[in-house]
Amino acid sequence: MMTQDLYHARVKAPVPGAPLIFAFHGTGGDENQFFALTGQLHPEAGIVSPQGDVSEMGAARFFRRTGEGVYDMADLARATEKMTRFIETYRAEYPDSPVYAYGYSNGANILASVAMARPDLFDRMALLHPLVTWEATPPAGTEDLDVLITAGRRDPITPWPQSEALITWFQSSGAKVATEVHDGGHELRNSELVALQGLLTK
Repeated sequence: MMTQDLYHARVKAPVPGAPLIFAFHGTGGDENQFFALTGQLHPEAGIVSPQGDVSEMGAARFFRRTGEGVYDMADLARATEKMTRFIETYRAEYPDSPVYAYGYSNGANILASVAMARPDLFDRMALLHPLVTWEATPPAGTEDLDVLITAGRRDPITPWPQSEALITWFQSSGAKVATEVHDGGHELRNSELVALQGLLTK
């Protein structure tokens, strides 16, 4: 199997010099969830939008869980290694393009896991309503990352203290961190999309 075939994905090549943007859907989404949005946010960018390879009662995810907020850590490790290989292949195909990434909810979680292990894969990334429940030691290279983290203070899926803890983790690792926090729940608000566009196009 070719490494690019590890995930079913929608792919668009970047205009020369434009970034390559990875977009990771939330639980129940697919490769189409953020494909058009990414093109609207940065029309010249390349897009790689994979579909998660795990099914939870028919809903696509990037790794398994045993309950709300309770992750199968062995499967997360599997998915992190697999996604790392997938991303590396596209980086090699477009060596002149900076690599950006963003994910929402479960998509933010797999992106966080990859970036916390291999920050060198990305130049910029956005974690939209992530729920990171594991501990990690910041590796070398995290200080080179531009990171946007968004959250809702009343998010029933991602408790605010865990969002704060993740923000602190990236700040303490030396990453350049921006945040966009609203008083709502797990929904994506326009203010988050404006902040995301700013990250992807600045």
